[in-house]
Amino acid sequence: MAHDDNGVSTGTVVVSFLAGAALGAGLALLYAPKSGRETREQIADLADDAVDKIKAYAKEAQAKIVTAYEEGQETLREKKSILASAIEAGREAMQKEKGKLHS
Repeated sequence: MAHDDNGVSTGTVVVSFLAGAALGAGLALLYAPKSGRETREQIADLADDAVDKIKAYAKEAQAKIVTAYEEGQETLREKKSILASAIEAGREAMQKEKGKLHS
């Protein structure tokens, strides 16, 4: 039997599933046999948790960006130093060859 996915990727299926699950959970909260106050408090708690997680992820991402930037700066300094040494060695070699030609 041939496998035909009709152009739908696994990522699309997973995202669709998660979106449906989130929508279902939201509807379940709205139709649950709880008072409006309890439901609003539960939604507020979930929102607060989501905000806290987003803030934590943002801080983690920022730390990784800063680290990568600093490592990049250090690598750049090292490469500049190597290049400067190579240029200086080339100049010295050129001066030696000029001296040999003039002797």
